[in-house]
Amino acid sequence: MGGDLVEKVDVDIDIESSQSFPITEEMRIKAQNLREQERKRKENEEKILEREREKERIQAGKKLLEAKRIAEENERKRNISLRKAEKEEEKRARETVLQKLEQDKLNRRSKLGLPLEGQVTVRSSTAAVKQEKNLKSVYTTAKVEHLRQCLRSLKRNHQGENARVRNAFETLLVYVRNVAKNPKEEKYRKIRLSNPLFQDRVGSLNGGIEFLELCGFEKTGDFLYLPQEKVDMELLNSAGFVLNSAMTNPFFGVLST
Repeated sequence: MGGDLVEKVDVDIDIESSQSFPITEEMRIKAQNLREQERKRKENEEKILEREREKERIQAGKKLLEAKRIAEENERKRNISLRKAEKEEEKRARETVLQKLEQDKLNRRSKLGLPLEGQVTVRSSTAAVKQEKNLKSVYTTAKVEHLRQCLRSLKRNHQGENARVRNAFETLLVYVRNVAKNPKEEKYRKIRLSNPLFQDRVGSLNGGIEFLELCGFEKTGDFLYLPQEKVDMELLNSAGFVLNSAMTNPFFGVLST
């Protein structure tokens, strides 16, 4: 074969070197800067989180103060309502006593054949009509107080049965309102005592039937019946007012004994 022959020679090359990669001053500065930047970033994040936590604490404090203020305001309003209710109860009691005394006085004078106080023996027809209205007003006011006392007793007799008592009040209001709106309709002036719905809502409660009797209903066999000639619109309207008060006034019946 032509050409020069090259002799093969084994070469041992160590590719591993003990010499480390050179770190320059510039690299160290950059690394230091990166560490400093990371530290500052974490500090900023921590500051932001702390500010958020502080805002949350402030908001929580404000909500707590507001809740406390609302609770105190509600308590103040309850106390005012309670005092007002107490005063109204006292006022009604005084009025009832005065009206009863006045009625007794009028009854005694009438039995003795004496003229009513403040009137001459011979009265004009206008004065007579006025006196009759006054007597009716005293009578109606006394009746209304009896209605109110009846509902108070019903509520006390069924303490702890608020839903049942309210249902009774609502049903009584329906009966009273129907008669007041349709005084000539007999179907509204006649209630079957054995009616299961009536018994469940009104008849089975102590005071339910009594309230209707105070409104003018009379027991006739198996019915409560209100004769048309005995329909007293003023009394029925007052009964509706008392029932509405019993349902909306949280202090109704609470203070009376």
